[in-house]
Amino acid sequence: MEQGLTVLAELADFKPGDREKTFRGSAYGVIVRLLPDGRIAWRPDGSELELLALPESLFRGDRA
Repeated sequence: MEQGLTVLAELADFKPGDREKTFRGSAYGVIVRLLPDGRIAWRPDGSELELLALPESLFRGDRA
């Protein structure tokens, strides 16, 4: 729970090319672009699909 609170307290400063993972840790990927409405387009590892997410549902991943 402490890790979750720490992540929520961090300033979301995403940039294209950043590694990230979903808040629940079920998927890792790379940020493709930031959309004008605040959503994030990202590509999961091993996929050609592009997914959309809200910034609060992602955080910096540490998986290489």
